Amino acid sequence: MPRVEFDSLPESARVWVYGADRQLDENEERELLSAVDAFLDQWTAHGTPLSAARDWREGRFLTIAVDQEQAGASGCSIDGLFRTLKVLEGKLGARLVPSGLVYFRRRDGEIGALSRSEFAEAAGRGEIDDDTEVFDPSVTSLREWRGRFESHVADSWHKSLMAART
Repeated sequence: MPRVEFDSLPESARVWVYGADRQLDENEERELLSAVDAFLDQWTAHGTPLSAARDWREGRFLTIAVDQEQAGASGCSIDGLFRTLKVLEGKLGARLVPSGLVYFRRRDGEIGALSRSEFAEAAGRGEIDDDTEVFDPSVTSLREWRGRFESHVADSWHKSLMAART
């Protein structure tokens, strides 16, 4: 099934957000998105084509969405997506599926990625505060993605990391 427009998917669509550990340049973006689009064009679950879309933001965040009302992604189909991204990591020299990174917008406008402890330390130094924009790759539905993927520390789970600052 061909990809669909990201904005055409229902709020209930299942999403997976992958954050790159560094910003990709234009050539790397083209390579990534070309490979992801090719994968989504043929993505199936138990032989049933999936109604899927992707969104790319900030040179860092790849969001994949599936309309589960049409057909849901299975464990095997999700594994296929994960394997595709792992192969792309090697080609791009950037991790796409890092675990434990906290993403935020630095004061210079660039996106930063730190471990939880580094984030807390940066908050302790005053580099991060309640108004810092943060990104939440743990969202699981398009409704959540639209509502809280991008928010501020004060309005997100990231606030708990501020309490851990030294």
